[in-house]
Amino acid sequence: MNALTSRVVPIAAAIAIGIASCFPLAQAATVNLPDFTALVEQDGPAVVSIEAIHDGGKRGAASNRGDGSDQDIPDIFKRFFGDQGMPMPMPTPRGEGTALGSGFIISADGKILTNHHVVDGADRVIVHLADRREFTARVIGSDPMSDVALLKVQASGLPYLKLATAKSLKPGQWVVAIGSPFGLDHSVTAGIVSGVGRSSIDPGQQYVPFIQTDVPINKGNSGGPLLNINGEVVGINSQIFSMSGGYMGVSFAIPIETAMNAVTQIETTGHVRRGVLGVRIQEVTSQIASAMGLARSGGALVAGVEPGTAAARAGVKTGDLIVAFNGAPIDSSADLPPLVGAQPPGAHATLKIDRNGKTIELPVVLDDLASVAGAPKLEPAAGSQSAAPATAAQKIGLAVQDLNPAQRKAMKLDSGEGVLVTRVVDDVARRAGLQAGDVILRVGRHDVGNVAAFGAATAQIKPGDTVMLLVRRNEQTQFIAVGPIQKS
Repeated sequence: MNALTSRVVPIAAAIAIGIASCFPLAQAATVNLPDFTALVEQDGPAVVSIEAIHDGGKRGAASNRGDGSDQDIPDIFKRFFGDQGMPMPMPTPRGEGTALGSGFIISADGKILTNHHVVDGADRVIVHLADRREFTARVIGSDPMSDVALLKVQASGLPYLKLATAKSLKPGQWVVAIGSPFGLDHSVTAGIVSGVGRSSIDPGQQYVPFIQTDVPINKGNSGGPLLNINGEVVGINSQIFSMSGGYMGVSFAIPIETAMNAVTQIETTGHVRRGVLGVRIQEVTSQIASAMGLARSGGALVAGVEPGTAAARAGVKTGDLIVAFNGAPIDSSADLPPLVGAQPPGAHATLKIDRNGKTIELPVVLDDLASVAGAPKLEPAAGSQSAAPATAAQKIGLAVQDLNPAQRKAMKLDSGEGVLVTRVVDDVARRAGLQAGDVILRVGRHDVGNVAAFGAATAQIKPGDTVMLLVRRNEQTQFIAVGPIQKS
């Protein structure tokens, strides 16, 4: 037995040594995990819980909007409080609706940051400090587009958080959240930055380059701070991506620079103003890049220019590819709105544009976002007869017809704009997403205003080509790549 034991032990030891040597990185990572206790002790007192109270008599049956179950919440991309970015009231016996959120103090005299959607429409806002004190807060102002609200309580000598910058954040860095998920005050969660400069699927928040993290965030964390490992605020927790209403590993925070830009304007003027170009843009896919002869995907493709806007005055044209704004590269179409929106109306800027393979720079003076009307809603005149019979463009698989005056008036189109798609006749166009009722405004680089012009433009298409169509559908105008074309 002793001999056997003497043989087994060295073998087991060797196996153990071998296993350990296979995982040196795992052991090192475990040893080097950060300890956030000092950070939490330092920053915790400056994090607050917020009650946003909606009196039933003033807002109607606010408490009837939901019972707090997931059935009352949309299945995808929720804010922390209920549906469509509005607080989800939690009924009380008095018939009031109360939304619970988080916030943090940014000055010793009681200025507090939180989310717009936490306090939106509230009749009263109660702030609970870590030391058990309570204050009724005044909402100095809020901005729905950045989802930032500035509150003030009458107090002095309060603990407050230091602000850092989110510009230096990189995927993989540790970050910490402190907040009140589900009313559990001062809960601490940690994770890493998953991505930066993320765009929201909410079109009202296209001016925010969100920080994506895997920090566990849930309802109630909304408005709380996102901290770097030095305990400095880099963002405000705002949104989660969820299929169930709970945390699924994808959380979003507003960069603190974006938030403080809004705060400065709120304190100065009472509201937030943003610059705007007046263009409709879209992403450049590899197929679109190929059809346009671009070296790579990237940039913001101009799908339309609003008449009389800053972009129109500067000479921007439909089909231009914006590759830089004030020297900052535009790698994705989502990069452009935050850069433009961060500038005040009247600001002078420079656009770098790729037009027909040539790079040009255009100076532009930005308009005020609030003064620029949105795109008109386009509705085809149902049942009206066209001025010319339908004709089929066999190469791209579409049957089209001229628009009659009634249709043009309903769609707010000029007399020389577009042809109506009456039928999609093969899979090439169908796979591209085209459908009956679309209006084709351009084929390649050729504007088309009638069937004859459409036929002449499509006649130039060769087998193997991918052709760009500028398509109007309801309120949207965008380029669609169709191809490669098979028919001669």
